[in-house]
Amino acid sequence: MSIAKGDRIPDATVFIMGEDGPQPVRTSEFLAGRKVALFAIPGAFTPTCQAQHIPSYVNNAEVLKAKGIDEVVCMAVNDPFVLAAQAAATNAEGVLTFLSDGNAEFTKALGLELDGSGIGLGTRSQRFAMIVNDGVVEEIFVEPDPSQMTVSSAESLLQHL
Repeated sequence: MSIAKGDRIPDATVFIMGEDGPQPVRTSEFLAGRKVALFAIPGAFTPTCQAQHIPSYVNNAEVLKAKGIDEVVCMAVNDPFVLAAQAAATNAEGVLTFLSDGNAEFTKALGLELDGSGIGLGTRSQRFAMIVNDGVVEEIFVEPDPSQMTVSSAESLLQHL
């Protein structure tokens, strides 16, 4: 069963690329006491993620913050080095925070994993977006087709703030 509106985010270890390399972060600590727009991409450098999903949030980060979002976060089941390269390639450095869930621990705890083994991707995250307030899901939007971005864009999320 996947996470739903009103549920508390499960505690898991994810990684953020720091100055000295990957740094572990507990989701419970990272999300505590603030309002976060968290979106997930099935994979760094994949077509929809690269050309549409990440740019949607880069282009709207300041508008989201003006509407009460403290931090805009992109999460993926990729390693932190790949996500750092993805941030650089999409002009998202310093605009978005990238959380690496390389082991899919957090994604599985959310119940939002995607089997991409048919195209060589292994376990990935479904494409989704959520508003998390002090560790509790206020809104969540999961794409019916992970290759498309219809309900998980920044523009869609803005309609619910």
